[in-house]
Amino acid sequence: MGTPRVAPGGFGDLGPINWLFARGAARAIGVDEARIFSTLGRAKGLFRGWLHFGARLMPFGALSRKESEMIIIRVAHLRGCDYELDHHRRLGKRAGLTEQEIGGVFEGPDAGWGDRQRWLLTATDELVTDKDISDDTWAALRRHLDDARLVAFVLLVGQYDMLATTITTLRVQRDTKV
Repeated sequence: MGTPRVAPGGFGDLGPINWLFARGAARAIGVDEARIFSTLGRAKGLFRGWLHFGARLMPFGALSRKESEMIIIRVAHLRGCDYELDHHRRLGKRAGLTEQEIGGVFEGPDAGWGDRQRWLLTATDELVTDKDISDDTWAALRRHLDDARLVAFVLLVGQYDMLATTITTLRVQRDTKV
């Protein structure tokens, strides 16, 4: 991925709150440093606002954890974002995805999913590639999601697409397991 454009920060760069969060996250994840947090933490209050926003989408979002992880893994796969894949493969397993299901997420909407999952993955593909959802896909998705969940779905895909862009642009290095 190349040299980081913004290096992960230490205590002085992040401030006590962001530094404690980044260190605690690294420990909980089991990595040497949660580089996404020690990099984005340099933005101080913006970082904390982003954490709050992200947490309202996942893990405390309107969609199930399993479906949210399917969507996030699909976004990361489409965007070629190994950093997101590293973390969300693990989180997906914790949310109940099997290795076979994760392989199916990589394969895409036509990998033998049920109707709901197939349309979630189809809509994810369209949002990431076209930045929109076709009317036919929207109609199919609407059969499975109410208005609040439709909004949450679009925001979830957008959040992780944006995060993949941020990780790639800043050249955030993958974390190392400890």
